Amino acid sequence: MTDFAHRRACEFQLLRYVPDAVRNEFVHIGVILREQGSPRAEVRFTRDWRRVRCLDPDADTALLEAMESELRRRLNEEPEGKLMHILSEALSLNVQMTEAKAYLAESLPAGIEELMRLYVDPPPRGRQPRLSGRAAIHARMRAEFERAGVWDLLRKRIAASEYTRPGDPLRIDLGYRPDGIIKMFHAVSLDAGIGAGIESAKVLAFSAPSLRAGVERVEKAGLELTAIVEPAAKLGATDDDPERLAMYRFGVETMEEYAIRVLTTSDLNRVAETARRELIGA
Repeated sequence: MTDFAHRRACEFQLLRYVPDAVRNEFVHIGVILREQGSPRAEVRFTRDWRRVRCLDPDADTALLEAMESELRRRLNEEPEGKLMHILSEALSLNVQMTEAKAYLAESLPAGIEELMRLYVDPPPRGRQPRLSGRAAIHARMRAEFERAGVWDLLRKRIAASEYTRPGDPLRIDLGYRPDGIIKMFHAVSLDAGIGAGIESAKVLAFSAPSLRAGVERVEKAGLELTAIVEPAAKLGATDDDPERLAMYRFGVETMEEYAIRVLTTSDLNRVAETARRELIGA
């Protein structure tokens, strides 16, 4: 007897990114798996956005990541609700869903891992290119908050225009609200080899006062704004390269002058643990 007799009858649907509906080119970015006759459902998006960026260099992958959290939250909060209704509200026009197909799974977590390998994640190829700049910092932020079990409890891509004025394009990466204060976290690369690196520090510093005033006005709460940067040594910002070190210090000091707390990716474990205690307890 094969192990199929002990598997659960499930249905799965693939989520695909379609930047241009007319051309109908797409890449699979995620899977929804649910057990037949049960309200339980699992959702997983890819962590590797290279194929999406190849299809659409302007793809907003941070928005897609936020969509995953929103979809998972809706499914958890409304387990008895109509799945199609939840999906239609959570998905954007650029993300489409395939028809449901039958699938036998040992469990929902094991099943979604297998489906991700089969349909979504690219096969391993030799040496993979490493993330750099803001993308690398953001990926590290996500990994630490996920490890702490609070990623889905965080707000993502917080529009500064909610607190400043219409038209402000800045979006803060992450945030949450413990008692009496709002904490926001934003990835800022200080790599002098990346053109927008130091400029992004100046933009965040320039935005901080109006953002802080807006949070106090709208939320009736204080704002603790934290920039997450790379450790200086990782960027070669040492005494051996005084020009790079000076630029790194300029970025850090510029943000600190505007009461922005500056931490490095090495501090993220502690930051995530604090979020866990504040959001779900010890």
